[in-house]
Amino acid sequence: MNILTVVISALIVAVLSLVSLPLLNNRWLLLYLRPPSSSTDFADLVVTNAVIYTSDLSLPFADSMAIRDGRLILVGNYSSVKELFGDGTEELNLNGKIVVPGFIDSHVHLLFGGLQMAQVELHGVNRKDDIIRKVKEAVVNKPKGSWILGGGWNNDLWGGEFPEASWIDDITLNNPVWISRMDGHMGLANSVALRIAGITHNTEDPKGGTIKRKINGEPSGLLIDSAMKLLLPWIPAVSVDERREALVRASNFALKKGVTTVVDMGRYTPGASTELPWEDFSDVYRWADSSGKMMIRVCLFFPLETWSHLVDLINKTGRALTEWIYLGGVKAFADGSLGSNSALFYEPYVDEPDNYGLQVTELDCLFNMTLGADKSGLQVAIHAIGDKANGLILDMYESVSSINGMRDRRFRVEHAQHLAPGAPSRFGQQGIFASVQPEHLLDDAESALKKLGEDRAQKESYLFQSLLSSNAHLAFGSDWPVAKINPLGAIKTAMKRIPPGWENAWIPSESILLNDALNAHTISAAHACFLDNDVGSLSPGKLADFVILSTDSWDDFAAEGSASIDATYVGGIKAYP
Repeated sequence: MNILTVVISALIVAVLSLVSLPLLNNRWLLLYLRPPSSSTDFADLVVTNAVIYTSDLSLPFADSMAIRDGRLILVGNYSSVKELFGDGTEELNLNGKIVVPGFIDSHVHLLFGGLQMAQVELHGVNRKDDIIRKVKEAVVNKPKGSWILGGGWNNDLWGGEFPEASWIDDITLNNPVWISRMDGHMGLANSVALRIAGITHNTEDPKGGTIKRKINGEPSGLLIDSAMKLLLPWIPAVSVDERREALVRASNFALKKGVTTVVDMGRYTPGASTELPWEDFSDVYRWADSSGKMMIRVCLFFPLETWSHLVDLINKTGRALTEWIYLGGVKAFADGSLGSNSALFYEPYVDEPDNYGLQVTELDCLFNMTLGADKSGLQVAIHAIGDKANGLILDMYESVSSINGMRDRRFRVEHAQHLAPGAPSRFGQQGIFASVQPEHLLDDAESALKKLGEDRAQKESYLFQSLLSSNAHLAFGSDWPVAKINPLGAIKTAMKRIPPGWENAWIPSESILLNDALNAHTISAAHACFLDNDVGSLSPGKLADFVILSTDSWDDFAAEGSASIDATYVGGIKAYP
């Protein structure tokens, strides 16, 4: 009797142990237990002998995974996948290397980035003379009258002095020039370009924008935020072929960095035409999809002003056009940027005591558009950098939610860079996604201290850990071409927070752990754009997008955040190198 009792007890324990395994939710259980019944059930690719970080809480780590028809069919240990080997199955033995889900960049301007790769490249330039040299080189092969375009300059790299048209006028007598600041909220025009656009000392500042002026009242050449709309329409439209080539360049660059999905905010900045993202949707993305030229997945956002157009399109097509193109939502601007002194703050800039920043879009207009878009079921994302801009958007989102009622809306704040006390907890309470860019921290640390003062900068800048501790959702991105697409760099920055030339972290209490940083670039980023059913984690049923890293030590990776990309797979097919 005692032996029988022991046997029965052991069986009960075994069954209970089995059902407690994380594999045994319905999806994992069926795929784990069902043996292949025919050759069509075998895997196309089996990844083995790896350290697989899945971003799936039900099974955070695995050593093997099986893929068929572009999707994962099993993730677990080797003994569980060996039955899925068939005559045509390829095995990829990684000898202990780390695998992570394909990175999602939550905020890019993809075609802008691809176009800028073929223009005057000014990222990282730290001397006035080098700006002049690069523009001069660009003029050499340009015919008279053609525009010189480029961007990426950051005046903080040469001490903070803003450039002026006079820097480049003598070398561009016959060519108009427009070179944008790295953040896209300010640009420099030469005198030829100002003359073409009719911008003079008599031109008034438009709402939400500023024409920088010399002491004598003449335009200096700098246009900030909405003031750019005075000049941008005069720049010849980029051809369809140029934009298609830009998509190819940008996609290859993203894959090189391990990015398999991007949230594309489009060629839309303050002052730009709201039609540009729609033109790119029809001329570039639909063309690339229909011709089999898509290489990465895109979730497209459109200007908030055009929300009714997007509603009509989604009603006809649904949100997922294909496995490559998703219709995301709508985006607008609340303020400018820190570097351009146009981010909106409660207190003035230390270096400009009369300047609190710019409210780029009137609040009543922003509220009414958001209310309508949200009521129609669209996801809304608002750019907010300064503490006041963030506060205004949190208030607005709260009001819209109250009026339109409860639903899974996933409001986003793009950047959420400087937050007043109490704001992080409001993100958590309201379930708002903070779409942040860790790499901006590297450029802004010195600038924030100068522009905001040490106390304000220390208390409210890049509050990643405070947001997580408040149960807010973090989604990581780059804002490319403002900063380079570089998820591994962003992850390390979020962990270490050490700007160039610094020995110690900037606000170390806001550093986060590797797992949290990885999730912000994978599953949380997917959740932030409603793609979590298809991408963001290495889970059965999802698209087989994954990245192989150079390191085989999880402990080293968790401690230092250092690694490089060995290979990128999209839909189970090697896409890089």
